[in-house]
Amino acid sequence: MNLFIIGASGRVGTLVTPFLKEQHTIRVYDMKPPADPTLDYWAGDINDYETLKAAMTGMDALLYMAMNVMHVDELTEAHSSFDVNVKGVYFALKAAHAVGIPHAVYCSSMSVYDGALETRYFFDEAMTPDARGLYGFTKRLGEEVCYNAWANDGLSVNALRMCFPVSREKYLEQARVDKPSLPTDAEDVARLMAAALAYRNGFQAFQTSGDYANKILNMAKAKRLLGWEPLARPVQ
Repeated sequence: MNLFIIGASGRVGTLVTPFLKEQHTIRVYDMKPPADPTLDYWAGDINDYETLKAAMTGMDALLYMAMNVMHVDELTEAHSSFDVNVKGVYFALKAAHAVGIPHAVYCSSMSVYDGALETRYFFDEAMTPDARGLYGFTKRLGEEVCYNAWANDGLSVNALRMCFPVSREKYLEQARVDKPSLPTDAEDVARLMAAALAYRNGFQAFQTSGDYANKILNMAKAKRLLGWEPLARPVQ
């Protein structure tokens, strides 16, 4: 399919686009060019609605993975977080609907939940997101925007509550056989996104990670509806 990716020039986008481009024709919309110069690239701001619409024309699905700035002063981070994780999501989904794109995938985060993930058990996606920190709070507001796009416009959206996407090398460095492993291998993340692009049924949220034994996250919903589970395994 013709896949429109917002934010593919960032860290996660750079990890997954090599896998996604094997299956899809990709157009990148970002403030800076992607690492892969062969990808179709449109420079633009996510809050520039008219440019978004023009860039999305002729595309089949939207993958939203834009990331706010972090490790800056509090006010700058707040502006960026709301612009990217809330307002930008709204404009992107509105533009998608306007040009006839029927489906989107929103890269959310398990940060929609408060505190250290390792100290809790997430039995399913019905657990109410309770993040108080700026990043997690705005990511869960972004999920509400996605639900609203489905309720108002009939745009199907899958929100992927992801956990620490990393390269294969980083995964093997960090993952351990004797304890739950939350970082998610890049190829597993790309497989997850591909599955979420194919599955279309209203608004759905999926909690996902590299926790293949489901010790911290119960990922039964992703396995049941998307046919997805992490395949990477630790070696030490």
